[in-house]
Amino acid sequence: MSEIKFGTDGWRAIIAKDYTVDNVARVSIAVSLWLKDKYNDPCVVIGHDCRFGGEMFAETVSKVLAFHKIKVKLAKGFVSTPMVSLGVVKEEANLGIVITASHNPPNYNGYKLKGDFGGPLLPENVSQVESLIPSENDIDVNSLDIQSYKENGLISYIDLESMYCNHVESNFDLELINNSNMNFAYDAMYGSGMNVIKKLLPRTKLLHCDDNPGFLGVAPEPIYRNLKEFSDLIKTDDNIHCGLATDGDADRIGLFASNGDFIDAHHIILLLIHYLVKYKGMSGKVVTAFSCTDRIKTMCNHYNLDQETVKIGFKHIAGKMITEDVLLGGEESGGIATAGHIPERDGIWMGLTLFEFMSKSGKSIEDLIDEVYEIVGPFSFERVDLHLTDSLKNQVIENCRLDKYSSFGQYNVVRREDIDGYKYFFEDNSWLLIRPSGTEPVLRTYAESSSSKKAFDILNSVKAVIES
Repeated sequence: MSEIKFGTDGWRAIIAKDYTVDNVARVSIAVSLWLKDKYNDPCVVIGHDCRFGGEMFAETVSKVLAFHKIKVKLAKGFVSTPMVSLGVVKEEANLGIVITASHNPPNYNGYKLKGDFGGPLLPENVSQVESLIPSENDIDVNSLDIQSYKENGLISYIDLESMYCNHVESNFDLELINNSNMNFAYDAMYGSGMNVIKKLLPRTKLLHCDDNPGFLGVAPEPIYRNLKEFSDLIKTDDNIHCGLATDGDADRIGLFASNGDFIDAHHIILLLIHYLVKYKGMSGKVVTAFSCTDRIKTMCNHYNLDQETVKIGFKHIAGKMITEDVLLGGEESGGIATAGHIPERDGIWMGLTLFEFMSKSGKSIEDLIDEVYEIVGPFSFERVDLHLTDSLKNQVIENCRLDKYSSFGQYNVVRREDIDGYKYFFEDNSWLLIRPSGTEPVLRTYAESSSSKKAFDILNSVKAVIES
């Protein structure tokens, strides 16, 4: 059978090609062995998102764990990744498993592992699980009867959605948000956050909040190119003050201003720091991934906060959040966590925080961004994913490693950082990042500059150099 490797956030593979019942069982055997070695009488919370085969694969995991005498609490129906992570904490379980490929295209599914603290399982533990994956599945999954496991108490069902909603209601002033003069919109991207917003914010204008495992052929990643329909909806409705989008398993956030303009994760992180510190009087360290804007450092200096940059992948941030006093941890991809919640990315939680910010201050999201700009200055960020042959992609990364790029078109490199990928800084405080994806066969290029036009010009210069 094929080798199974965990990337930046779990194992992802194409359904019916490498993502099969047998391979899911192989991973589950490894998880079972790891749990039995690490814990006495282990307990696991399991859930799946809205993707094709989610229930079948989640039941496969449950049956394999039950076969190994491990207690399973299985979510009935689709749930978000943050719901599973919260469930692990609330139920005092030892592990969470989410059957999801997050933001990947609809032909993918995946397998995420969550630690007993309610965030991504730490890298060293993931490596231990990975090393235990057998070369073949020796369990006849079809012969395992889930009903008998339910009857003997090894498998039971859990309502993670209600648990999550109750947790939100005890942490947010939903009455203020729902009764404010602010009107909000939400695009679930056919993902697992769809029911929660309907319950928590019933006045919200909804898009793509029905069941469609194929996501209409669009990868459920909350970036502008996948959200143009949502942007157009906001543009044509003068009553919407802000729009929230979340990805397939609702742990990433996308945001739109009242004019339909996309607000990237860099701006969201800055808004959240600004709100939590200036308006709520909170403090703590800020931990952000290598692909995030350096304006975060400027903001942290302004508020006298410690800041640390880590490798890309929220597991690196989660490790800091469970050992240090962290106010916020965030990634360029829209995965953000804040103090007072679990050490886990949560797109809905972040959206509600910003809606609360707007409702309490009475200010538009645009006005609040202007407040941020008064501290860090205006900027724009853009990203382009290049689909290259493996040989060309590998050659580009090797050129970066050997420091062969001194300029990209008219942009001269003044310094380079290589914490995770290769970040090139230019003379006018613009920067470029080149990095291969950890979950998809693409080369990611990112750029920040004083305007969107200039950021795209940098990316076009990079593309021309790479393809020359």
